[in-house]
Amino acid sequence: MAEKFVTPPVSARIGATDFQVSLSDGQHDWIADEPSSHGGADTGPTPHSLLLSSLGACTSITLKMYAKHKAWPLEAVHVTLTMDITPEGTVIDRQILLTGELDETQRERLLQIANACPVHKILSGTIMIQSGLMAA
Repeated sequence: MAEKFVTPPVSARIGATDFQVSLSDGQHDWIADEPSSHGGADTGPTPHSLLLSSLGACTSITLKMYAKHKAWPLEAVHVTLTMDITPEGTVIDRQILLTGELDETQRERLLQIANACPVHKILSGTIMIQSGLMAA
């Protein structure tokens, strides 16, 4: 049976500044915004970019951890992500550049491991979003 994992809460607040959202996980603070072409001030990444950055970060960390555990000569990972949203569905394209003296077998294994990163599993699995109103 799969282990249950619950993330710490993340809060998102928007106030007087149109479309600028303050985000916090209780330890780190960051912002999201919309570009000026959509009425925002472009002071932070868009929500779509934040979603892609989660997958990119998780992929990079997972590959680095795996290679370190195996003592493989992985020097760097560069992940580039794009998202194509259509009425039929969403396609995320993830391109991974591995730097280091890795043989082809190691490179292929790392590509397989990329698909095992926790965020990849979340995004490619069933997602249910439960919404409710909090008391003021």
